[in-house]
Amino acid sequence: MKIRESAEDYLESIYMLQMKNGYARSVDIAAQRQVTKASVSIAMKQLRENDYISMASDGSITLKDKGMEIAQRIYERHNVLTKMFVALGVDEETAAQDACKIEHSLSDTTFNAIKNHVKNQAKA
Repeated sequence: MKIRESAEDYLESIYMLQMKNGYARSVDIAAQRQVTKASVSIAMKQLRENDYISMASDGSITLKDKGMEIAQRIYERHNVLTKMFVALGVDEETAAQDACKIEHSLSDTTFNAIKNHVKNQAKA
């Protein structure tokens, strides 16, 4: 399943907000991503039309199965890459920013190798 990087970022934001607050709303997504509410509205419409999310009448946004799968994958990549960069001596903020830049384009093979390396380093 191939979707655009921006859609993956929105799904990840929804996932993170749901974990933090128990819910996600467009206004919270706009604040987290530092974008306009209009941009979020357009993105949510596209995600809803492609069956990644559902929106309740109260404005809450829920990830559907395929949206959740993508969000969890991107979130894991972000966390593992950030940990690796920090372990290499990069400051937390820069590490998180750089992880966000490459989390989408890294092959599964390379990501799994990095993930195993980070896991092994944590055990050492």
